[in-house]
Amino acid sequence: MTLDLSGLSVALATPFTPAGEVDLPAFRKLVRHVVAGGVDVLVPLGSTGEAATILDSERDAIVDACLEECGGRPVVVGTGHNATRHAAMWTRRAQGMGAAGALVVTPYYNKPTPSGLVAHYAAVAEAAPGFPLVVYNVPGRTGLNLTPATLARLWDNPQVVAVKESSGNLAQIAEIARTLPKGKQLLSGDDNLALASIAVGAEGLVSVLANLLPGETAAMVASAREGNLAEARRLHQQLLPLMDALFLESNPIPLKAGLKLLGLGEDLVRLPLVPADAATRKRLAEALCLGAEGTIPGAM
Repeated sequence: MTLDLSGLSVALATPFTPAGEVDLPAFRKLVRHVVAGGVDVLVPLGSTGEAATILDSERDAIVDACLEECGGRPVVVGTGHNATRHAAMWTRRAQGMGAAGALVVTPYYNKPTPSGLVAHYAAVAEAAPGFPLVVYNVPGRTGLNLTPATLARLWDNPQVVAVKESSGNLAQIAEIARTLPKGKQLLSGDDNLALASIAVGAEGLVSVLANLLPGETAAMVASAREGNLAEARRLHQQLLPLMDALFLESNPIPLKAGLKLLGLGEDLVRLPLVPADAATRKRLAEALCLGAEGTIPGAM
């Protein structure tokens, strides 16, 4: 099976209405915005999409809207859950709806052993034969770090084609790149580490920032992958204040405030998250208006 995830993927936000419902028109607008900006892959229903508080009954409409607006780009649906049967069910459903693959976070709360992780991904793969899986390592959310040694065991599963690495540990990222089997892909899961991760061997980025500035983020990733270090560094430095502002509070709280500033959705999150505070909004507004060399193109 083949699924090229190199370049820029965007971890899509899920806009909500003031009544707390999924705002599908705003979501479609956001997808069109990032597609026009040049992203390569769309990733709905991940952490940034508040998948943990999206109802099962809401998922299909989000996936359908993304598939309809994707402009031929691959759609990789977040299907992770701490209950293996649930993750398997969501993955099978994503395959049936026509997605290109699934982003499957390591199970949270349960604290599985390495053998448990191997069995979890094997069960998910068995539920959707031939469907590409992207393992998602984000210990800050799950309380569990997927070590390079355990990942090496997951690579034995032919359906595991890539890892989204969000440990924040550049030494670990470099070790994964050093030992990456042929045909597998390493993706940075952190905007602020994308340049460094690509330098040590990652092939792309799954970005939060690209919801706001897809063109600028795509240019940074492309420059890094092409070996144009000077341009990649310039773009990274220009975008870094906004990258930092997007994580002043739990993602996607600041992102939703940024989307509001750009007219791409309401500043609404689902409990237990609450909207951004005034200090975060101020930093976001400053970062969107002023980069290292002045106004960020297309921002405001």
